[in-house]
Amino acid sequence: MTEPSSTADILIIGGGMAGASAGYFMADEARVVLLERESQPGYHTTGRSAALFFENYGNATIRKLNKATRPFLENPPEGFAEAPLMTPRGAAAVATEALIGTLEAELAQSPSMERIEGKALFEIAPYLDPDRIVAGAYEAGAMDMDVHAILQGFLRGLRAKGGSVVTDAEVMGLSRADGVWTLETRAGMFSAPIVVNAAGAWCDMVGKMAGAAPIGLIPKRRTAFTFDATLRDGTTVDPSRWAMTDLCDESWYVRPEGGRMMGSPADEIPSPPTDAQPEIEDVALAIDRIQTDTLFTISRPHSTWAGLRSFVADKSPVAGFAPDADGFLWLAGQGGYGIQTSAGMGRFSAAMALGREIPADMAALGLTKAELAPDRPGLSRP
Repeated sequence: MTEPSSTADILIIGGGMAGASAGYFMADEARVVLLERESQPGYHTTGRSAALFFENYGNATIRKLNKATRPFLENPPEGFAEAPLMTPRGAAAVATEALIGTLEAELAQSPSMERIEGKALFEIAPYLDPDRIVAGAYEAGAMDMDVHAILQGFLRGLRAKGGSVVTDAEVMGLSRADGVWTLETRAGMFSAPIVVNAAGAWCDMVGKMAGAAPIGLIPKRRTAFTFDATLRDGTTVDPSRWAMTDLCDESWYVRPEGGRMMGSPADEIPSPPTDAQPEIEDVALAIDRIQTDTLFTISRPHSTWAGLRSFVADKSPVAGFAPDADGFLWLAGQGGYGIQTSAGMGRFSAAMALGREIPADMAALGLTKAELAPDRPGLSRP
């Protein structure tokens, strides 16, 4: 095998939000090289995110990571970005009469959300159909996130700390000898004692190449589209100040986006790792659901796209060293939460890679190594 053209302390496979945030924090104490298979980082999932910070979104583990990330996104280090990374939006899970029980369950597990109905509900989201929607669970602190600025901030910071980002570097092979991993990529050979698997939907494939047992990762396609904010009476309005809403059974969501509205059927359709594309049927389903519960009339989408959100069985991320592949650290399964957990996951994975304890503020939230471990009970392995 040809001698490696680049050596490092840590090699990261994948230049989306997971790999970029991990590299940013790991580079404080290590020489890091990040390898991205595409011509630009963040192409597959990060760049197709709905980009809302919703602290009460996700399971208990995700919510701890959300809380750990919020301070960084609200007050990033000097020079990280030229403008705020988050701006106020507000978000509400809403219910029809038939879904009141589901809404009450959401309120019970989310003490920071408030029940909202009547005039208060329709002031924050005047596009909801009052004949259909009767109440909501509102998070006033939900924020829009500037995904591009966050990703570029991590990548720029990684480089400033002495790290490297290599694009067009699809990994073709991994091998380990004498305590060092050697990676064969389309951009050359690289070596390091630690490899971080942040390859998104491709994580199990990369794990197999390294000889690690799969974690049961399932990529799932989610469809989204934008449309003009045209109401049933024919008026088209500026939606910029409206809140994001989703039906509390997660069958649709809408939010303002660039002077229009973004909509989705909130679908989770299993898919092989691929460059996901929207299906006409999924867009049509979303349009029907949204028009049923809102006052919008959607004649045609302005733009459509799809992205992959990758999950393991318990829907918590996987972060930790593989028990069956020395020096191989999993950073996978962020699902639809990768942007809003970015700094928390980056700090956690850096602690794992560098042999440190969980950061004190994250431990204080009750986060443990065990709940993110790749060999934890509850993962469905093929």
